[in-house]
Amino acid sequence: MDVMPQQPPESPQSDHAPPSSDPYDRPPQTSSLPGSEPPPTPDPAAPAELPPVSLHTTLRRAAVGAVAAAVLVTGAVVSVPDEEKEAAPPPVPGPVMRALTATNAGAPVSLADLTALIGDRQSWVGTHPSDARSWAVLGSAYVEWGRRSADVAYYGRAEQALRRSLDAQPGDRGNTAAWVGLAALANARHDFVTAKKWGETVRARRPKDWTAYPVLIDAYNGLGQYTAAGRAVEKFTALRSGVPALSWTAQMYRNEGRREDALAVAQDAANRAATPAEKTDCLFRLGELAWERGESEEAVAQYSAALRTDRAHSPSLAGRARALAALGRTDEAQRDYRAALSRLPSPAYMLELGELYESLGLDDDSRGQYTKLRGTLTQESGQGVDESLLLGRFEADHGDASRAVELLRAEWGRQHHSAAVADALGWALYRSGDSQSALAYAQQAADTGGGTALYAYHLGMIEQRLGNHGPARRHLEEALRTNPHFSPLDAPPAQEALDQLGRTPAGDPQEVTPAPEPTPPPELPQQSPEPSAQQGTLAAAPAGTTTTDAPALPPSHAPGSS
Repeated sequence: MDVMPQQPPESPQSDHAPPSSDPYDRPPQTSSLPGSEPPPTPDPAAPAELPPVSLHTTLRRAAVGAVAAAVLVTGAVVSVPDEEKEAAPPPVPGPVMRALTATNAGAPVSLADLTALIGDRQSWVGTHPSDARSWAVLGSAYVEWGRRSADVAYYGRAEQALRRSLDAQPGDRGNTAAWVGLAALANARHDFVTAKKWGETVRARRPKDWTAYPVLIDAYNGLGQYTAAGRAVEKFTALRSGVPALSWTAQMYRNEGRREDALAVAQDAANRAATPAEKTDCLFRLGELAWERGESEEAVAQYSAALRTDRAHSPSLAGRARALAALGRTDEAQRDYRAALSRLPSPAYMLELGELYESLGLDDDSRGQYTKLRGTLTQESGQGVDESLLLGRFEADHGDASRAVELLRAEWGRQHHSAAVADALGWALYRSGDSQSALAYAQQAADTGGGTALYAYHLGMIEQRLGNHGPARRHLEEALRTNPHFSPLDAPPAQEALDQLGRTPAGDPQEVTPAPEPTPPPELPQQSPEPSAQQGTLAAAPAGTTTTDAPALPPSHAPGSS
């Protein structure tokens, strides 16, 4: 749920010492109302399960507990009738227990419960600073809070907490939870190479530890290693069946372009969802799948269902805004975008709203959104988040296309060979006048991007520029057939280009003779064999860990390959 959590100043599940008066030792306090103040900065570290106690303490507590239990059981047998015992409801879990239960199942956690967990662990590590497990849980909770609140300052606190955990207990001595937390942090910062190294380190040591696989799936997808991501989904499903496994499987099918399979599995996950957080997440996925199929009304219905479960779920608000704009309900779309941004100031939402304003001729409003976008991206970069992909997309369409090429070539050089990066780089090259070089990247994006309308549109426009009118017509038709309103700015030019191609006489020499390009194509990256799933571990672990052998770097997927 991408809204600021409801408060809990102190977890009702916690029996630890209360938080100190230090403002850095309290959980985030927020309001769901637009314009609310951001959460105060908490202590850079805090945990989840209760820490282990000494053997002496354990034996003493066991003895006392046995006597107390005997007394309680005897009293219950004497004084409570059987029918009352049977009718007594089980205790209702508090927010901390709910958060731990969801985390242990790999399921989404509500932000209210996540806030309670952070406060509980902050209080605990304040008096138990050597509890490695609690530091690891706190660090991972900070990562999730930063990701879902768009407050990237929490990533620095997460790193401090996770390193405190490794100082207390190195990873090679059993503290793999901290390594998994570092992998999640690297994914949140879009450093997929580092995330892959941490995840594969955990998998090599504990192949049956399911917690390594979600971070590996994210890392592989970010690197464009979709075959490896699919294997990780299958392994996760074998180790941890249930709604989270179904959600990952639906995403895998979506990446492969298997829309009907993705829809069936996502619907199954929604039907099985047991908690409001799970239900909201599943309904949001159904909305995304409907939007990508061009079914805007169905998308609005699914996003609205998610919002009935959690009215402040920002991704569903932004998704519904996108679908409403496609239906021509632009006033409602602007309302939902503004509501989403008031809760989650995501740069992606700023770009979408700015483009909606631009499509409506609201130039001052669009420029204001673009200014906010640049400022937010600069701020995130200062916190170690790599936003080259989004900034490159923005520069290609609304700024300096040559700058976009520079940013995205660097991203490609970092082994980020996903369909999204290939598409953005191809489009930036096209916008800068180098369509011949753009073609291979755009083709790879269309081949591996799951049939996305935007990728087909970009490829069609590049082919039209090169004079390849037959393929251009096919790809533009595919884009508009998949989703005729895929972008308020790009869908109209796609239709115009297709109309022009439709008027091209058959047998036109341009159908077979590409137009010359002034810039020769660059030498494309060469593909290397994909490493074994179990190959190697970290080359250089952060302070507090014991280093092991490094895995092979991710394979370089040459543009044009699938």
